[in-house]
Amino acid sequence: MRGAGCGREHECREHAAPHRRPARRDAEETKAAILRAARFLLARTPHADITLKAVADRAGVSPPLIVKYFGNKDTLFARVMSFESDATALLDAPLDELGRHMVRHVLTGQLERGADPLLRIAFAPVQGEHGDILRVNFRTQVVERLAERLVGPEAGLRAELAVGTLLGLGVMYGIARGTELRARAVEDVVDRYAPTVQGHLTP
Repeated sequence: MRGAGCGREHECREHAAPHRRPARRDAEETKAAILRAARFLLARTPHADITLKAVADRAGVSPPLIVKYFGNKDTLFARVMSFESDATALLDAPLDELGRHMVRHVLTGQLERGADPLLRIAFAPVQGEHGDILRVNFRTQVVERLAERLVGPEAGLRAELAVGTLLGLGVMYGIARGTELRARAVEDVVDRYAPTVQGHLTP
């Protein structure tokens, strides 16, 4: 006869084992929150005045966690001012499908993450070293990288027009929050808008 206590073995194990609380957010979500916070602050505050504590407070994390993932403030903001990974995702399609892919990428970024990393250029400081770095990075890592993929004449101009067209969509959808635009299904907007972008990509 079993002794008093748990009547069944699996219940005993359940009572004995502590319940593990799930992590509040995984590492990638935490890094993304930190980067969003740093981007937000950089668009509104001189770089020299931004502290890791301010970034941590906005991201909802502790300053040591920022150090763990990014090392220090300079490393964090070097990452914030780079468009390399954003450009890789934006340009990840064959040239004849690139217009549709880029439009869809801008819209789904807004829907799924509430942000379009390309729009950081719209908030670049007008003056100062860090505004210059953002603009140079944007030109070389996004616009010139796109231009290198294009065939035919005036590739640089066409790349600038295509990216400018995308930025306009991002502003209207994510910042102005156009009600008609946001009420439409993503693929409906892609069908209407992508031919304009593709027109700049095609000689």
